[in-house]
Amino acid sequence: MTRRRWKRTRMMNKSSPCRFSAFVSAFYSSLLSGFSLKLALGVVGYAILSHMLATPIAFAQKQVEEKPYALLFVTVWGPDNHAVSGIKVRIRRADQKKSHWELISDRRGELAQRLPPGPADYVVYADLKGVKDMSGKALRAADEINVHFDKDERVDIGLHLK
Repeated sequence: MTRRRWKRTRMMNKSSPCRFSAFVSAFYSSLLSGFSLKLALGVVGYAILSHMLATPIAFAQKQVEEKPYALLFVTVWGPDNHAVSGIKVRIRRADQKKSHWELISDRRGELAQRLPPGPADYVVYADLKGVKDMSGKALRAADEINVHFDKDERVDIGLHLK
């Protein structure tokens, strides 16, 4: 093989991928300019969009409804009539001796608890074991508060410490 022919063969081998990519790009550009492909892409896009919009509606219909509940909202007040945080509050049914719910007041002195609805009586009290005010004086618990629920309702109470 002569030197000139070898160079020509090598150049043709290098340029063949370029010829192939040019063919592929020409083929796809002719497809994209066609009306049928644009119509097909439009139909597929519409189907995807309608499925995405219909899914939350179907999901919302399948959700289980919440059971009714009564809400007890408590604010804990200190001896100086300021809200007190970090106080342990216990809730029990009036006909039971052991407390069933135990919560801690937040930074605003508030807490909330969902309770079973219906006619029921509950007792709310503060558990102040080892709790002292800023001066180091031990806080005393206020009297227990009796709360009555008729149905699924909200009752707000204030628990005043001494």
